[in-house]
Amino acid sequence: MQIQRSRERIAVEIPIVVTTVLDSLDGVIVDLSEGGAQVVGCTLPARSQCQIDLDGYIVFGTVRWSEEDRMGIRFPYELSDGPLYEQLEMARAAKRAPAAFQPRIPAGFGGASIGGGGFGRRTG
Repeated sequence: MQIQRSRERIAVEIPIVVTTVLDSLDGVIVDLSEGGAQVVGCTLPARSQCQIDLDGYIVFGTVRWSEEDRMGIRFPYELSDGPLYEQLEMARAAKRAPAAFQPRIPAGFGGASIGGGGFGRRTG
């Protein structure tokens, strides 16, 4: 069963600290949207209130689901600024960017000697 989401989830890898009233746990956000995150490496019971700490910047959330080593956290307010939002925007831009540009050097144009004699020099 597919759940229709209002926001696109973006694959990321962001180390964070999840804090509750009783505990602080290290985890990693593996997918993120403006409305929530999936965190691996730690777990809390469903409906737990928590906060995500990224370099001193706090985002509040509620655990919506929980498994043995991962959980889904929903934010009460959509991300619109701060370091976590910036990470999301960078990951979204990287996903949409084309593969790294690799120039094609035509045959007979010195392509075989690249790296040997320096830029623009004939060898031989």
